[in-house]
Amino acid sequence: MSSAGPEPEQVPIRDESIRLGQLLKLANVVQDGAMARMVIEHGEVTVDGETVVRRGTQVRPGQVVEYDGHRFTPTTQA
Repeated sequence: MSSAGPEPEQVPIRDESIRLGQLLKLANVVQDGAMARMVIEHGEVTVDGETVVRRGTQVRPGQVVEYDGHRFTPTTQA
């Protein structure tokens, strides 16, 4: 699988996974939960290349989220 762009930005999280809506807020690509819900429900967000429409979807370290030209992945702090 070839990379379509630069390495994804790492977004530190506390737990082993995080809900997609929370990750978008942590990555500073949406202003609030309402905006996160809207862009996810409209099919504007992908996880590992698959469109996701549920903001409660769990995202784990190593998975790549893409939205509006941004690529990022959650990472746990050791």
